[in-house]
Amino acid sequence: MKHAYVFPGQGAQFPGMGKNLYDTNPTAKDLFEKANEILGFRISDVMFTGTDEDLKQTRVTQPAVFLHSVIAFLCGAEGAKPDMVAGHSLGEFSSLVANGALTFEDALKLVYIRATAMQKACEQNPSTMAAVLGLEDAKVEEICKAVSEETGEVVVAANYNCPGQLVISGSLKGIEVACERMKAAGAKRALVLPVGGAFHSPLMAPAREELKAAIEKTTFSTPTCPVYQNVVAKAVSNPAEIKQNLIDQLTGAVKWTQSVQAMVADGATNFTEAGPGKVLQGLIQKIHKEAVVNGIN
Repeated sequence: MKHAYVFPGQGAQFPGMGKNLYDTNPTAKDLFEKANEILGFRISDVMFTGTDEDLKQTRVTQPAVFLHSVIAFLCGAEGAKPDMVAGHSLGEFSSLVANGALTFEDALKLVYIRATAMQKACEQNPSTMAAVLGLEDAKVEEICKAVSEETGEVVVAANYNCPGQLVISGSLKGIEVACERMKAAGAKRALVLPVGGAFHSPLMAPAREELKAAIEKTTFSTPTCPVYQNVVAKAVSNPAEIKQNLIDQLTGAVKWTQSVQAMVADGATNFTEAGPGKVLQGLIQKIHKEAVVNGIN
């Protein structure tokens, strides 16, 4: 019986996030203040009193979700020794603080570099993502490939969230054509998402270079337990491999379904989601019905 800790990504944010931690826990308050100092602006104010719109900017969303997740873990799971960790997209950075591969400070700096680089890439290349429900993964992949080949537009499978729920990513035109094809092929829904750009697609290549330079300069320690990384969907403990997978993740797919299946195969029975919302708890139960899930926020 193994206990896995998992960490959410962009989209889990909400106004007021983390305020309760700040108000009730002195350690949490110190960490939020340290984050304000590192970032050079009071992100805690945006989190606690900002609007949905304020929190939607990628350069704010990513550090906000990271901070809420990591501080919830450090304060709510004190003394916890995870047997394994994983994070959805951005959440992978939170998971690397939980297993000691990265310090809180270094991870926050990398998250902020990643967020600003992704925001810039989105502005350079207007693009989007769409959720496809009710189609087999292989069918979604086949349609993405066909649309790309026929139109020359970028369209790829980006987030394998759970069976029957896959997010695709690409150019505005490519996603529009792909959504029509998905519906024609029997998808229950093919819905364009309110996101800033085509995350986890080749259109994030400019951001990848910037993140790569920052990651290569950062010290990664040997973790206390393996991380199941998005792009490989298996246990990784080697710091050099962890770094490379983090870089590849920006333009590669988030294999969440496959990561959870690998964790279960390696003995995970209990999953605790640390951070805002309950999205991962829901996905994990769809991937493995017997899993025991809970959350700390």
